Amino acid sequence: MSCSEKGYGLDLCMLKPKPGLSRLATSPDSVEASHLVSMSSPLVSPSQSRLKYMSLGVLVLQTTSLVLTMRYSRTLQGEGPRYLASSAVVLAELLKILICLLLIFYDHNFSFLVLNRVLKEEILNKPMETLKLAIPSGIYTLQNNLLYVALSNLDAATYQVTYQLKILTTALFSVSMLGKRLGLYQWLSLLILMTGITLVQWPSESLDGPAPTPLSAGSQLVGVIAVLIACFSSGFAGVYFEKILKGTTQSVWVRNIQLGLFGLVFGLMGVFVYDGERVRESGVFQGYNPLTWTVVALQALGGLVIAAVIKYADNILKGFATSLSIILSTLISYFWLVDFDPTSVFFLGAVLVLAATFLYGYEAEACHQPQQSLDWRPTTSHSTV
Repeated sequence: MSCSEKGYGLDLCMLKPKPGLSRLATSPDSVEASHLVSMSSPLVSPSQSRLKYMSLGVLVLQTTSLVLTMRYSRTLQGEGPRYLASSAVVLAELLKILICLLLIFYDHNFSFLVLNRVLKEEILNKPMETLKLAIPSGIYTLQNNLLYVALSNLDAATYQVTYQLKILTTALFSVSMLGKRLGLYQWLSLLILMTGITLVQWPSESLDGPAPTPLSAGSQLVGVIAVLIACFSSGFAGVYFEKILKGTTQSVWVRNIQLGLFGLVFGLMGVFVYDGERVRESGVFQGYNPLTWTVVALQALGGLVIAAVIKYADNILKGFATSLSIILSTLISYFWLVDFDPTSVFFLGAVLVLAATFLYGYEAEACHQPQQSLDWRPTTSHSTV
């Protein structure tokens, strides 16, 4: 985020929620580019410091576990048909809506009357505001389905490193759509990022000789294309969502319910258009097992967990969490899933991607430091994890 960008507040006073909880923003998708709420304060207590470093572990655990469980669930050989990714996306959206409803219910002292009034006033009585979220919701639904495709055809390490390309797409859309300005180090980090991702995708046999791999060249190409489309859709939808949020007076929980409702519609359309025949043959829940439900829960809860974490974190910590997550995914893919054969070129590219993530986050954090004050209005920022 550039030095010239100004923060904007989300006025939640009209809803009179409990302090603290609804200051957090949730992510419309869990792996994926989310717009998060960060709190700036010049004073850091020992408890806040502990929470900051505890948040590092939570963020690393969430990011790594989602990618690895999704990858493992898509490659696990079992009896019967494999579960439908489109149905998992729909269930994750439904779970997100239920969680947001519970949070609004909690925010207003467990009052059904207030909950009903908030939903009526903020959703039903504002149809144009709700319709604005149809575009990003449809794109996020496409993106979530693409991530299943990507992890069905790429190992977790390659996927995570390549998916950092969303930093570049988000930056470019921010410049073109919001008129933001990037600092010198941010442009340099984007150049390093492109170089690193190019090396990660470099054909291994050209430099290190032929290496056996359980994935065919065709399936790898499908996976890479899916990640690239997901990166562009993530960047566009994220910036479009940020543009909508500017000047809004709606709670972030209400916004996520609106996104989820459209996500359910688009998701169900995807289920019956692309998997309709399989649903008629074996049902919506075909191939579901405890691991599948774990993936659905992680995808639904991911954005909420990251939102809570970012309250105590900053861009540098997010970059550190991204780095640790990529390293853990690489190690687990190599030693446990046994679907990844690293090369020297991959390691060089991964190091460049990690360096670019740190550099981009450091520049953004440096831009925010002079603006810290006792003003506790939440501001949005891009999650690059």
